[in-house]
Amino acid sequence: MKIYEELQRRGLIAQVTDEPEIKELINNGGARFYIGFDPTADSLHAGHFMTLVLMKRLQLAGNKPIVVLGGGTGLVGDPSGRTDMRAMLSEEQIAHNCERFKEQIGRFIEFGEDKAICVNNADWLKGLKYVELLRDVGACFSVNKMLTAECYKQRMEKGLTFLEFNYMIMQSYDFYYLHEHYGCNMEFGGDDQWSNMLAGTELIRKKTGKDAFALTIPLLTNSEGKKMGKSVNGALWLDKDKTSPYEFFQYWRNVNDADVDKCLKMITFLPIEEIEEMAKWPGERINEKKEILAFEITKLVHGEEEAKKALEAARALFSGEGDDANMPTTEIELENDIGLLDLLVLTKLAASKGEARRLIDQGGISLNGNKISDVNLRITKDDLKEPIKIKKGKKAFHKVVLK
Repeated sequence: MKIYEELQRRGLIAQVTDEPEIKELINNGGARFYIGFDPTADSLHAGHFMTLVLMKRLQLAGNKPIVVLGGGTGLVGDPSGRTDMRAMLSEEQIAHNCERFKEQIGRFIEFGEDKAICVNNADWLKGLKYVELLRDVGACFSVNKMLTAECYKQRMEKGLTFLEFNYMIMQSYDFYYLHEHYGCNMEFGGDDQWSNMLAGTELIRKKTGKDAFALTIPLLTNSEGKKMGKSVNGALWLDKDKTSPYEFFQYWRNVNDADVDKCLKMITFLPIEEIEEMAKWPGERINEKKEILAFEITKLVHGEEEAKKALEAARALFSGEGDDANMPTTEIELENDIGLLDLLVLTKLAASKGEARRLIDQGGISLNGNKISDVNLRITKDDLKEPIKIKKGKKAFHKVVLK
């Protein structure tokens, strides 16, 4: 089975511009493709993960990735899928985030001569002259057509700024620049980027008379149509200091039953035939399948050793097996005692004391297996002679020890 057919079988293709040409390019290792990453934070998150997996699959099939860090487009902000304007970052923040992205992407993609390259679009976008750009590129865009683009619809309801309106032109110019300077013939991205990607292929055609192609992958959504990758603490980051390997593992271990087979196909490298056989397993094996999913994804992001530790910690908590040494742990210094409300905030099991109070009132907090109802409970230094285990709800566990 060739790579294009495998992508189809895994459900990884949403829309394409010219399927016969794209299929031939990809299957023969002839795609010189780019994917852009705007540095809106100092870490990639689960929303980027499927894109990284796609890049790795295509590189393994002989195609050449071009990673574009959005040092220039990040100064504007992508309005796609937004109801409000993105926060404006300083150039220093953007440069820092670009470096972090490059480091993380390097864990998935092999850079080097004739393998993959990483470029920053600030290198060509920041040097553009406004009037020259208007005459050279602006004339290729129809405002009427741009206003019908899906990427602008949500922003139009609250007011689309002229700054954001230029994003499509900038992303299109990226494709054109890469086509001319690096021989880039394809752009890949999430399905929410379709309008921007089409605009890029059209700009190349108008400027050069040549064809370029676009392929989108589906956004990773659950069975209810909501984006996956949001944990109780917010985004599910690929940086272990922002989301621990254990928390990352637990997110995938606890996905809805209906989403397990889809996730196995889309974001693991298990053979598709093996996954399709697993889909036939009886319902009582669903937890086994979830463990496999969580282990495989955690291994890709954090390495096999961290994945094994997370698996052991999960088994220790949920089935009495394994080693709880890898459970998320907070070390504290204590003179006398600490209020439980403060401790829940300190361990990030609650975002605030108000939330901590609500959790206790609703019976959602246990200490060492005992449900707590007293919001004024204080934990003493003597209580912490042995580590205490806090349980929030059914799935969140945390260990507290004295320094």
